[in-house]
Amino acid sequence: MKQDMPVRAWLESPVSGCIEYYCDWPDTEVPAVRLTGGRRAPAMLSFERAPRHAAAQRWGYFVNEHGQMVFAREPVTQAGASVYVAGDFNGWHEAVGREEWRMQPGELEGEPMLLWTGPAGRFFNEGAPPRFKFVTGDHLWLRPPDNAPNAVGDTAGHMNFVVVPGITGRQLFRFTVAAPLDLSVAWKVTPVGADSAGVTLEPGEYFFTVKTDLPLGALVRGNETIFRIFAPRARSVRLRLTQTLATDATGKKLLLTKRTDEPAVWELTMEGNLHGWYYWYEIDGPRDSTGHFDPAQRVLDPYALATVGREGPGIVLDRAWVGAGDRSFRTPAWQDLVIAEAHVRDLAARAPVPATDEERLGFTGLRQWVESPEFHLADLGVNCVELQPVQEFDNRTREEYHWGYMPVNWFALASAYALDPARASGVHELQALVAAFHRRGIAVVLDVVFNHVGVPAHLLAIDKLYYFEQDAAGRLANWSGCGNDVRATAAMARRLIIDSCLHLIEVFGVDGFRFDLAELLGVGTLREIEAALKRAKPDVVLIAEPWSFRGHIAGPLRDTGWTSWNDGYRDFVRDFVRGGGSAAQFEYFLKGSPWYWAKWPAQTVNYTESHDDRTWIDIITENPDGNGHSPTLNDRRRTHLMAAILFSSIGIPMIAAGQDFLRSKQGVNNTYLRGDLNALDYRRLYRFPGTHAYFADWIAFRLGESGRLLRLWTRPAEGYFQFFNAPGSTATAVLYNADRSLGPLQLLFAVNPTLGDVKIPLGGALPASAKWRQIADHERFFPGRGVRQPVEAEHYVPALGCGLWLGVP
Repeated sequence: MKQDMPVRAWLESPVSGCIEYYCDWPDTEVPAVRLTGGRRAPAMLSFERAPRHAAAQRWGYFVNEHGQMVFAREPVTQAGASVYVAGDFNGWHEAVGREEWRMQPGELEGEPMLLWTGPAGRFFNEGAPPRFKFVTGDHLWLRPPDNAPNAVGDTAGHMNFVVVPGITGRQLFRFTVAAPLDLSVAWKVTPVGADSAGVTLEPGEYFFTVKTDLPLGALVRGNETIFRIFAPRARSVRLRLTQTLATDATGKKLLLTKRTDEPAVWELTMEGNLHGWYYWYEIDGPRDSTGHFDPAQRVLDPYALATVGREGPGIVLDRAWVGAGDRSFRTPAWQDLVIAEAHVRDLAARAPVPATDEERLGFTGLRQWVESPEFHLADLGVNCVELQPVQEFDNRTREEYHWGYMPVNWFALASAYALDPARASGVHELQALVAAFHRRGIAVVLDVVFNHVGVPAHLLAIDKLYYFEQDAAGRLANWSGCGNDVRATAAMARRLIIDSCLHLIEVFGVDGFRFDLAELLGVGTLREIEAALKRAKPDVVLIAEPWSFRGHIAGPLRDTGWTSWNDGYRDFVRDFVRGGGSAAQFEYFLKGSPWYWAKWPAQTVNYTESHDDRTWIDIITENPDGNGHSPTLNDRRRTHLMAAILFSSIGIPMIAAGQDFLRSKQGVNNTYLRGDLNALDYRRLYRFPGTHAYFADWIAFRLGESGRLLRLWTRPAEGYFQFFNAPGSTATAVLYNADRSLGPLQLLFAVNPTLGDVKIPLGGALPASAKWRQIADHERFFPGRGVRQPVEAEHYVPALGCGLWLGVP
């Protein structure tokens, strides 16, 4: 019968596991099963019914021995957050804030949990099985885990739990065996006497805790070289080794040995310093839906320090040759950062320096531009550059343009950016580039992509199950939109991420990282990354892109040391300068998004354009085709308003390279392969010198002495700001340091994004003792001469205009 058959089985340790049946097992006798698959399965020592609460982690509920319904989930990462049970039975969102549906802290099997307990009858009536979900007091809906058997989707694509009739927690059994099970064997659990082939015995959650602390990669140690790789389910690992690429076909083929003390680790020691040699691995393992093993596939070592290309081979490098990066540079404090996001090739392609076409493809051409007296970003005044990915990605030829968001290795640098990738020249070229930026006073933050991988997916060939999220059928999760999601909670996936970041800090001297689609890594992993990197570099800059197609974690990140891209700020400013939004939204974002997003001022990265989607000018242009290449006068004025708002907002300002000279991609939305559209056209500096100067003057002011009122480290009291609104308009003025908590100096900023002139009533609110001097308007910062507007009780602001005033006693 169907209910007599197991539907899933998994290991909870090397010698114990759990078996789940189709529905509650009613009999007092336990079912009879056996292990099959290996040549000799270890004997079962015990087989007994599991406690009812063992179902809680996956199902979200169970019925306890007293007949009570218990809803259960792990605690949320946001400190002090309340969590509620919501569903068909209590009006869903109406449950939030109601004490009778709030979950209470408790424990299950020694682990902290949130629990709700109540009569079970209402959840098992004759009607449709009720759906439910967990939700925070801030109305953040918590998605069921991907392995939840009772997760169902609705018509809007939302995933919910469902209470299943006949499933109360009595469907589970636990077993132990006499010896650790070999993970390279595809074990099955089969009912005794049944014709069924049984169900696969999955490695289970414990599998993802399997790890090693041994150094990994190709390790030169004096006069020997050790090849060591973590491959927990491998049956065999073969090394292909060659001294020259021309002799690849006749190179050495050598078997690695599984360590007896750490059976997830394979290694081989060779005599000699093999610096400069080339190598791949070939890995075989269990052939089931959870694996992607192919002994004929050449696999690039995830710890390879360099690679010839996306397919490999890896290059053995002596650490003495690799050297170390520049660590003498002092990374600016986060509140002092002004970031420009840029791409290596976009900056170098048309730079006015005598670089060759080959040099312009990568690090060397960009270094020449950075060292030039005319270097644009230095003239602009930014003190941090955020480079789009520079780790090896999946472009097929060196010349092919790519943004770099499809990585195939996290240690090796992009071979396409190196002059001689077969000699790992990119290592020293990036070291020189970072040092050149540092000499310019510019910190270097790298955009890193750890949430998914590109083609070929070498980690997939090492262990698909260990390194990638997937469902029970072995289908890869795809919340990244790139075909696979890395299982960042696995111990060695976390270590690989952390080790690669430490490598980039130590070898290249980079100042920090921006994590692409960081939501997919999870707050727990981000906390571990933060702790590890800050031990190595206390002032490391850590920026998260806090979303994915699955969700958003800006709220939970408030309790971490991460800052994050603020997409709400981006969308608001785009709307506001075109007459949308509200004065209340303006106040929220100008204050640094304090109530939901940021606990401290630098925890929000404020921006209005990034590499994704259309450029700023293409989005806000009045041109009907959405092409801002030839912007209107109002387009330019709105850009100046945006710059004024951006640089006067609390938080870290970020611009996209070229935004200061109205960079356009001719209205094209996705240009990830369009080097022709992305390359910066520096001639636009001659077309729009006033806009460039406006950005540069705002940056200089923000980083100057008076700009300290905008560069806050701690959250100020509410009295620090005073806002004034024009009646019936979104035009607004704000007084900084209104309470004079930071001394006598004050700033007044007024902005009018509408098409009509306005007067903002200031009344007698400004200190009578202050002397006000205008230092900027919507066109320029004032030199020694020029018409300056006084501050008046009914303060005039022209259409699409703004102004900045300095107040001193």
